[in-house]
Amino acid sequence: MESPLISAVGLVAAFCTTLAYVPQVWRIWKTRSTADISLGMFALMNFGVALWLVYGIAIGSWPVAIANGATLVLAGAILVLKLKHG
Repeated sequence: MESPLISAVGLVAAFCTTLAYVPQVWRIWKTRSTADISLGMFALMNFGVALWLVYGIAIGSWPVAIANGATLVLAGAILVLKLKHG
């Protein structure tokens, strides 16, 4: 069983890394510009985050699953906007 401090560190890390995508999604949504976004990077990132989501579910770690589910939504939105606005 992990300590409450370790759990808190994990939750803060998950919150920060997930929230980090919000400004980028917002900027793309407002400007409709994805010229400086790498399609390859976001495709690979989405694949990796999807695997983290599966991993979190498989090991029964809901903090990992929830954080990566939210990240997948945000990174997926960037990927979709990149494909749409190219």
